[in-house]
Amino acid sequence: MTRALKETDREKTAERLLKSSANKFYDPDVDIDWTAPLVDGKRYIPAHRSSLYGTKLWDSLSEEQRIELGKHEVASVATTGLWFEILLMQMLLKEVYDEDPTSSHAQYALTEIADECRHSTMFARMASRIGCPSYGPVPWLRRLAKLMPTISYGPARYGAILVAEEVLDRLQREQMNDPDIQPLVRMVNRIHVLEEARHVTFAREEVTRGMAKLSKKEILYQQFIIALISYFVTRAFINPNVYKAVGIRPRDGVEAALNNPHWRESIQWAGEKIMPFLQESGLVGKPGMYFWRKSFLLPGKR
Repeated sequence: MTRALKETDREKTAERLLKSSANKFYDPDVDIDWTAPLVDGKRYIPAHRSSLYGTKLWDSLSEEQRIELGKHEVASVATTGLWFEILLMQMLLKEVYDEDPTSSHAQYALTEIADECRHSTMFARMASRIGCPSYGPVPWLRRLAKLMPTISYGPARYGAILVAEEVLDRLQREQMNDPDIQPLVRMVNRIHVLEEARHVTFAREEVTRGMAKLSKKEILYQQFIIALISYFVTRAFINPNVYKAVGIRPRDGVEAALNNPHWRESIQWAGEKIMPFLQESGLVGKPGMYFWRKSFLLPGKR
């Protein structure tokens, strides 16, 4: 009886999210003016969110170089988000494959996949429009990540989705409300934030339901896998090659960023909404603590 009630709740949530999706969704091809000129002098990210902010390398840059670095960093975050959304779509398709397609739950998962397709296109177009390459993760991580849909399942799968979405969401909320940020970047962030709110609700409920079904041994595995994936997600945000845009050797930029307390604090700040939820759900535990601290989402050494 309890399980039947939980499935009913699951369907009710999916039905509500399906209605919300039908009532409010965006088409970036229509809702963004891709031909509008970029605004001279406006930033692409707030200065204090740059990975080098507060370092000696940052002090050595002119104002124009700082804006240029921010442009390449926002492109790196966007194309890394695109990479993760492609992985997310693969994981959701694996879920749908075993579901009853007539259920609201399966239909919402397909709706979310459609959302992510549009978001991926939007991120790619933004990077191209501002004149940046598709950075994404470094090649070895791109290859390694192909294992993610296979090694992750249940709460860890949805929890990893939440880490990527909610960390990015907090950064984007700050940017979309900042009048000093390029209008194009603000609009891209606004669309993503509004539509991702539904995805977050969906994933959080899946984490809560999934954790209630697991044995102690399974929970240990889940704790390790989500921490490992979260570590790779936060480390992938800034591709080392972004530093070339302002004449900084990539390995020097990476070293400065990893040792930069401002950058570590930015990542921890961006994770402040999701980490308490993951801790309360039981997904943060000893098996993964090393990677949580290395990810900067929890206090600790690099």
